[in-house]
Amino acid sequence: MGFNDIFEQHNWDKVKQSIYAKTGADVERALAKPTRDLEDFKALISPAAMPYLEQMATLSQQLTQKRFGKTLQMYIPLYLSNECQNICTYCGFSLDNPMRRITLNDEQILNEIAVIKSYGYDHVLLVTGEANKTVGVDYFKNALQLIRKHFSHISMEVQPLDQEDYEELMPLGLNTVLVYQETYHQEDYKKHHPKGKKSNFQYRIETPDRLGKAGIHKIGLGVLIGLEDWRTDSFFTALHLNYLEKKYWKTKYSISFPRLRPFSGGLPPKVEMNDRELVQLICAYRIFNEEVELSLSTRESHTFRNNAIKLGITSISAGSKTDPGGYASQEHALEQFEISDERTPAEILSMIRSQGYEAIWKDWDASLS
Repeated sequence: MGFNDIFEQHNWDKVKQSIYAKTGADVERALAKPTRDLEDFKALISPAAMPYLEQMATLSQQLTQKRFGKTLQMYIPLYLSNECQNICTYCGFSLDNPMRRITLNDEQILNEIAVIKSYGYDHVLLVTGEANKTVGVDYFKNALQLIRKHFSHISMEVQPLDQEDYEELMPLGLNTVLVYQETYHQEDYKKHHPKGKKSNFQYRIETPDRLGKAGIHKIGLGVLIGLEDWRTDSFFTALHLNYLEKKYWKTKYSISFPRLRPFSGGLPPKVEMNDRELVQLICAYRIFNEEVELSLSTRESHTFRNNAIKLGITSISAGSKTDPGGYASQEHALEQFEISDERTPAEILSMIRSQGYEAIWKDWDASLS
């Protein structure tokens, strides 16, 4: 049984109703339990949990420090290409968005690496648009061979691939793959992805299964907060995580919290999530799952990130550029989205230390496996 079989057993509207029907008693019951199930997670993300936010934050902090200590893993995205064959209503790289398309060559990739290494990073996230002919498996193979000698941990956020493709890339240094479903609402998914391979909801939702079968070290999950009701989408993400952890138990997992950010000609959020609600969601995930890694990018403001790192976050980016060549080139392409926290890695490091936390630049080394 794959995840899609489980997913089809859940009706979006009924799940949403169930979440919004949770009461304060349900929240108190969830907080009092030593371990929580998916019904408890519904309570923790429900409107009924808002009065318990301080209690949730305290518990989330305790659970995070027990498992991860007072550490934050540092990572940085490296955008290799903004070529894309998909039309996505929320993305600056969308095929119908007029922009200068760039795919980095070997020299440009090495120039980007030189700048990123000068910041102190040893964990890099490779990002591209979804264009199989331009930035397909052969391009990734070449890029990994260039990059692997410079970083101990390489993550990738690109188009979903077949299991055999992942199995070819892993020996070349690929450790982690992030694959966000964007939204688990099938009808709205179609509205936001009208053209391109990404319009195939089925293929995308089955990607973590292909990664699990390939034996990848870590899988990153998440939705784009703002496309649909964030509480319902978050439940389906937790459902997905729960399934994957049981079936592919050797693999690690992470959750990200990207809120819809502006881009040129961009889509306004259908559903707004305020900062208190994002705190609620971060704490709910930690209380639900003590092992999952929680990541927060530069999409969020410096004030929010300063406060959120104590609540359950385990990895954070800094100094990010979201356009290909953005670190080394003086000519910038159109960004995928606007960042909010523009502080340098050194400034973020200083902030982390001032709060009594330690920044970890190296995540995992293949030589230790």
